[in-house]
Amino acid sequence: MDALSMRWRDTVFAHWPVEPSVVESRLPADLTVATYDGQAWLSVVTFQMGGVRPRGLPASLSFPEANLRTYVEPAAGGERGVYFFTLDAADMLAVALARVTTRLPYHRATMSLRAHDGSVTVQSYRPGIDGNPASHIDVTCRPDGDPRTAEPGSLDEFLAENYRFYTDEWPILVGKIAHEPWPLETATLEVRANTLFEACGFEHPAGKPLVHYAKEVGVTAELPWPLR
Repeated sequence: MDALSMRWRDTVFAHWPVEPSVVESRLPADLTVATYDGQAWLSVVTFQMGGVRPRGLPASLSFPEANLRTYVEPAAGGERGVYFFTLDAADMLAVALARVTTRLPYHRATMSLRAHDGSVTVQSYRPGIDGNPASHIDVTCRPDGDPRTAEPGSLDEFLAENYRFYTDEWPILVGKIAHEPWPLETATLEVRANTLFEACGFEHPAGKPLVHYAKEVGVTAELPWPLR
């Protein structure tokens, strides 16, 4: 049963390839890194969470979010999904509720997301947490293609079309989301600041990211349950 409905707007995906060992060493024992052509990926994803409404409640929330994630599979077999190293959001109530109901590593950040002249600018600052350094994001995404859905079996599908998320141990929880396929557009990304990797204990990956943009998608989510 769906516990939450929302709309994700102005989503910016920035994906960097990394060696699988970079990710594997940071995962719980019951999860293994998912790869595409032998490569693991770390992704920074930013978007506006709109109309976030828990089931049965008339009120809704709206706020920007930025997360750092990778792609995993259960070691014992199961569906590929997302594992988050951090999720930074600009709403204190949403952060508190998400940490309790999903056990995802949400943190309060000062954020803005502004659509202007066909581009999207995202700015975020999160103070240092648990001995980790502060994080700072300041980027502008400029879409430059027509919306399309990812081809089955493609790298775009591997990175974008994930409908499970997994949490840390004690025990690992798995959550399920549902939405129509992403209307992906190619895009360029101007990066003035991005220290999200360092704030999560990673070296910043080398090279330019693979960038996608999606205007809007409606999403429903279930409450997570134990993996085993």
